[in-house]
Amino acid sequence: MVMLLTIFGYIALLMLIGYSTSKKSSNDAFYRGERKSPWYLVAWGMIGASISGVTFVSVPGMVLHSQMTYLQTCIGFIFGYLLVAFVLLPVYYKMNLTTIYSYLSGRLGKCSYHTGAYFFLLSKMTGAAARFYVVCIILQRFVLDEWGVPFWITVPLMVALIWLYTRKAGIKTLVWTDSLQTLCMFLALGLIIYEVMGQLHLGLADTVKVIANDEHSRIFVLDDWWSKQNFWKQFFSGIFIVIVMTGLDQDMMQKNLTCSSLRNAQKDMCTYGLAFVPANLLFLSLGVLLVILAKQKGMVLPTVGDELLPMFASTGTLGQSVLVLFSLGIIAASFSSADSALTALTTSYCVDICGREGDETLRKRVHVGMAIVFIAFILLFRWVGSSSVIDAIYIMCGYTYGPLLGLFAYGLLTKRHTYDKFVPYVCIASPLICFCLDYVVGEMWGYRFGYELLMLNGLLTFLGLYALSEISENSELSESSEPRNL
Repeated sequence: MVMLLTIFGYIALLMLIGYSTSKKSSNDAFYRGERKSPWYLVAWGMIGASISGVTFVSVPGMVLHSQMTYLQTCIGFIFGYLLVAFVLLPVYYKMNLTTIYSYLSGRLGKCSYHTGAYFFLLSKMTGAAARFYVVCIILQRFVLDEWGVPFWITVPLMVALIWLYTRKAGIKTLVWTDSLQTLCMFLALGLIIYEVMGQLHLGLADTVKVIANDEHSRIFVLDDWWSKQNFWKQFFSGIFIVIVMTGLDQDMMQKNLTCSSLRNAQKDMCTYGLAFVPANLLFLSLGVLLVILAKQKGMVLPTVGDELLPMFASTGTLGQSVLVLFSLGIIAASFSSADSALTALTTSYCVDICGREGDETLRKRVHVGMAIVFIAFILLFRWVGSSSVIDAIYIMCGYTYGPLLGLFAYGLLTKRHTYDKFVPYVCIASPLICFCLDYVVGEMWGYRFGYELLMLNGLLTFLGLYALSEISENSELSESSEPRNL
């Protein structure tokens, strides 16, 4: 009953914020927040939106199989955010874009523009569904199963709540709700760590020493190039993950584009970019403490990392309060990523695919339609297994965001034309080639691509566009098929 009251109270707060920010709703408020968002509020909310419920569940459990090596990726994140802030943001603000894929229309052509938008829609829909299904499963396991509510009812109910508070003011509402969600997430995380420290009878200084001396606290892997945890693979993957999953992602960039000026948007991005290392260090530290506590109590550690924190919450080892905090934390984190995804998907479809930015009726219908498709994707992902959900998301990112990386890299780093109508074929071929390469190399040499798959995919797309530019410049093209100039 305490858990239900906490959840209902939290959702009521979100509805109240949604109501208060949507009194003067418009398409400009829904898409761009009227360009009036305080940069520090956006920065704080972006931490929670970027972390998501997957981090709350998966990252603590990563210590079971890869120690704290995920921090190598987070270090790369910092440099990735700097590149986005000082390379991509100036382009977006100079062109006064509503969606970032509009850039591709002027630089490469309509086919390239629509290809980029479609790849975003696919990438965001699958990634957001994978993240959000975590919270639905947790609620199902801890609360709704006892009431006999089936999973296929849980999912539409959760998505409907998100649709309800985002349907009028969209991104304008999310800037404020994300701030509340980030606060709740870190409050829950801090209190859970405090409870675990109490169970282990450790003070703050002793906790730091225990974590530092534990075998699961290894951060850097510099001696094994074939390992997926090798520092340079993780570091450069972190840079490119941020470039594509933030800088080339309408969902993440839409909030940053609500700031009143480029300078404020850059301050916002640099601020929350630096916060990822300490934030993930807290999650990983919690994982180490849970492993120590499990050994102390003679508990069998789960084989799947994602089950480490839920195991303690569900068994009541840490008390009822931790179960409540755990549920609140993942709901806050999951809602903050799912609500912005739904808004960004609606924005991209209306503006990029339909080309009707000012049509409010269309926007409302698309928003409902995206919610329905989102529900379908979550139900499909329910039956997809993985040792770590966050790893599964990054693997999907490698296949679906790679072409976006190649498209934007080609547009920004070269001044060459390209054969626009063949761009979709290049963007489809690149991930297919990557998949085949991963299989062949794995079978022949036992090496499996990790996060570096993203860079390979982007490179293949870039080379394909470059090859097309040679063809287009040396061929006699009809006026209708000419490559586009900058």
